[in-house]
Amino acid sequence: MHEAAAVPSWVLLAYLISGVCFILALRGLSSPVSSQRGNRFGMLGMAIAVATTLATHEIASLWEIGAAILVGGGIGLLIARRIQMTAMPQLVAAFHSLVGMAAVLVGAAAFLNPEAFGIVDATGAILQVSRVEMGLGVAIGAITFSGSVIAYLKLNGNMSGAPILLPLRHVINLGTLIAILGLIAYFTQDQAPWIFWTVVALSFLIGFLLIIPIGGADMPVVISMLNSYSGWAAAAMGFTLHNSAMIITGALVGSSGAILSYIMCRAMNRSFISVIAGGFGAVASSGTAEAIDRPYKRGSAEDAAFLMKQADKVIIVPGYGMAVAQAQHALREMADLLKKEGVEVDYAIHPVAGRMPGHMNVLLAEANVPYDEVHELEDINSEFAQADVAFVIGANDVTNPAAKTDKGSPIYGMPVLDVEKARTVLFVKRSMGGVGYAGVDNELFYRDNTMMLLADAKKMVEEIVKALG
Repeated sequence: MHEAAAVPSWVLLAYLISGVCFILALRGLSSPVSSQRGNRFGMLGMAIAVATTLATHEIASLWEIGAAILVGGGIGLLIARRIQMTAMPQLVAAFHSLVGMAAVLVGAAAFLNPEAFGIVDATGAILQVSRVEMGLGVAIGAITFSGSVIAYLKLNGNMSGAPILLPLRHVINLGTLIAILGLIAYFTQDQAPWIFWTVVALSFLIGFLLIIPIGGADMPVVISMLNSYSGWAAAAMGFTLHNSAMIITGALVGSSGAILSYIMCRAMNRSFISVIAGGFGAVASSGTAEAIDRPYKRGSAEDAAFLMKQADKVIIVPGYGMAVAQAQHALREMADLLKKEGVEVDYAIHPVAGRMPGHMNVLLAEANVPYDEVHELEDINSEFAQADVAFVIGANDVTNPAAKTDKGSPIYGMPVLDVEKARTVLFVKRSMGGVGYAGVDNELFYRDNTMMLLADAKKMVEEIVKALG
């Protein structure tokens, strides 16, 4: 039987305290105002968990553990110092892949040396319950790894963001998943090595197959979904390692990631089951559409500065174009100048603006934009009708009125920001030649109350700042 009963009570108490800290961390991270406090709770909880684990370790020496921490921490520090905020989505995907691979390696170590993990019975065979934990852990971990690698390649531009639709993909995916579950069930009766390694191989394969059909427009959901998978993989390995901190933390990450994925799907009018099943409803043309050649109004930085200076209320809508151009600091400077002129300035954030949940919130926080000026879609959408200017900077799909009117559009039904209701819409876009990440043109560009500001987002905002000065 498991040796969890032999764990000292102070260890269980320490892990419980760390779990409470993680819960408080999630609570704090739910709001930008309390996010710093949430981060501190998370750091405290992790410090308690790591210190407790080091104090009770048995398998590796402190020198080996210290060397591993030094190598991993050094690499993490180097990446953190060099990474650009615009590359955060792919960095998160890469980190998810490492969590998945860690789960696979722990499961493989437990399978190859079960005595060291205390998961054998009197005959030397691996306990049945441990085989279930091990099988599920390596399966979820392998899916997380290969799926995260594909997500990274799509987000980083190494692979097309358009869905890659294989023939009979749903049949293949379902068959592979059934095979994995069947082999895990068989593994409980026979611990033959070929069963374990076949589960690992098929899981790597299904992770790849599940993500490649998902188009770029659904990448925010994929990121949160893979985050959930990594949590469940860690929880499964926590059972194998008899580590309650891993079980608690993994369950928290897994459940919160699943809830976030569901919220993101609702925000995008996507079926949660369809997305996690591998891109049901994806269309082959996603991400490849051409912009419509129609007349539009083009303005300059001086025009934009004049209109906003005369306004009573301006709502700024940031998107991925702002992130790519790293225009958040110039944008905040522009807003500060407008506020000095007596203009009311707010920011409207769509739940899926950017390429990961909270992408825009992080960028605006980096530029020290006041938290009370940043509002979510449901809180500010009704205010566009009273706004003199809606200043859209690189947010295409989340402002497209076609989501409300065009039943043939891939984004139909997705809640969008009602920017077209503002008296004037200023839309910053690099050129008219491209389309949004969902692969559809934005009819807002051609409305009578829209003025297109065609330039690099940062350069355009900097020119507006000069004009305001």
